[in-house]
Amino acid sequence: MPATAPSPRGLDHLVIGVRDLHDAGRFYEQLGFRVGARNRHPWGTENRIVQFPGSFLELVAVADDAAIPAHGERRFSFGAFVRDALASQGEGLSMLVLESTDAKADAAAFKDAGIGDYEPFFFERRGQRPDGSDVRVAFELAFAADSRAPECGFFVCQQMEPQNFWNPEFQRHANGATALTSAVMLAEEPAAHRDFLSTFTGGAEVLEGNEDYVFALPRGRIDVLDPEAAQGAYHVEPDTTPARFLGFCVSVPDLDAVAERLTEAEIPFQTGEERLFVPAEHAFGCMIAFEQA
Repeated sequence: MPATAPSPRGLDHLVIGVRDLHDAGRFYEQLGFRVGARNRHPWGTENRIVQFPGSFLELVAVADDAAIPAHGERRFSFGAFVRDALASQGEGLSMLVLESTDAKADAAAFKDAGIGDYEPFFFERRGQRPDGSDVRVAFELAFAADSRAPECGFFVCQQMEPQNFWNPEFQRHANGATALTSAVMLAEEPAAHRDFLSTFTGGAEVLEGNEDYVFALPRGRIDVLDPEAAQGAYHVEPDTTPARFLGFCVSVPDLDAVAERLTEAEIPFQTGEERLFVPAEHAFGCMIAFEQA
């Protein structure tokens, strides 16, 4: 019997490494996002979450370096990747996460495709509802790796208790943000990452640019930009990194209202043709763009 073709995977969340979780959370609140409470992981990191329908941002910091396990044979250490990225690259978006309905099957598919031979990773923690009550949330992860983009982390996430995690109350933001619309990747040679990303996304549709391209996902998209496109869209100066994540985009109903909020908060921003954005150097290493909904 022929193998079932994979289904494209939507955006699940983005991992943004920061050194001070309190300061980063306060900054995102100034941007107009609702930021969740601090959560502790058993492997030495802590996070705070900004939630949208079906996707979220994960602000994560190292809380206990001694508790972080090392990478092992067929074992990917989330804590070690975050710690090492902060040490070598600084703060910013370091991991792209897509949704999964079966992490074990995805791990096997990644192995068969030659983009990752890691054991699936299950974990659970306690979370809070908007009223402060305690709930269990649980996840299973399957990791992949692009050998040509060592600074970029990739995995898929299966929600084991989705009814306890997703909550419309957490998805109401003062800036009006309605969705996480894209993860932005900067690559010296975008074509070098296309096969990996096609497999990782489950064969998502590709929208062609010049050297750059976009993976149109069931939820959101991945924008893969060459240096010229990144400079034009986000005024990013070229560097020598083969590939890295630049930041993300969210949709809002009123760009003028966002501009007014940022101005009042004295947060530097720039305006492009279709969006306005806070450059990475003013946003904990992660470019934040607001697009018209």
